[in-house]
Parts: sequence; structure tokens; C-alpha cells
Amino acid sequence: MYIPFDELPPHARLWIYQASRPLTETEQAEIKPVLQRFAKEWSSHGKDLEASATLLHNRFLVLASNESATSASGCSIDKSVHFVRELEQQLRVSFFDRTQLAFLKEGQVEMVAMQELKSSVAAGEIDKNTLYFDTLIQQYGELQEAWPRPAGHSWLSRYF
Repeated sequence: MYIPFDELPPHARLWIYQASRPLTETEQAEIKPVLQRFAKEWSSHGKDLEASATLLHNRFLVLASNESATSASGCSIDKSVHFVRELEQQLRVSFFDRTQLAFLKEGQVEMVAMQELKSSVAAGEIDKNTLYFDTLIQQYGELQEAWPRPAGHSWLSRYF
């Protein structure tokens, strides 16, 4: 069952996928109905999930499920991964490259390779207050309250 993204409860579970490049307006327009259809049809052991899906900042695909209604199972999570893989092929973009970190700088999403993080911190290009798109957050409430969040308040805190 589809739920509009902004109507999800704070405890709804999230899966955030970061695109390897910004998605064009045309691409976004093409896949938004596909995302809604997936959320509408997403199920776990034959039970419809209360689910939603959206694109944020032209780069992040977010799938969500209200698990207090029906919990996502391993099979339903596998379905979502398969769905995201299909989108990758359709858009010719990667959603599973975890070697790139996304920061918000001057209103723009800026990518930094994981291998360059230490040198970017040392050069003062990134500090504990630089806004970071933490794709590891798992609840809608976190996304609403602090996303992006200061890098020092994420798993990156060990670099400062």
C-alpha cells in the first residue's frame, strides 16, 4: 500500500541509495511513477507493506516501510534490491557504490571519494560541521530532523 512520503511515521524504516551522478529532471520525471508503483506493490510474505519511495537532492533514492503495520522480510528486501538494480540498468547509474561520500556545500551536493577523505579533512575542506548525507540512517524521523547532518554527528566523527 502506497503512502505519500511526507506522511510516513517517524519510526518508518528507510533504505537510502546514493546515485553515482545527479539524476536529470527528465530521468526523475520518468522514474517517479515507477517508484510509486513499486511502493504500491511491495509486499512481504503476501502482505502489502505500507511503503513509499522518493528521490531527494537529485541523487538519493529512498525506499521506506512502516514496519509497525507489516515488517519487511528478507524476501521483500531482496525484491527492493532487485528493483534498484533494474533502475541502475535503466538509468545507467550506480546506486551501490559506497566509495563516494556526499556532502552539502553551498547548497550543492559534493562528492568526495572515501580514499580522499583524510586529505580533505587535513586540508580543511571538510570539518565536523560540514553537512553529510549519511545513507546509513534507518528511520524517517532521522531523515526529517537531521539530514544532511554535521559530519561530526555521524560515523565520520572518528576523522575529526
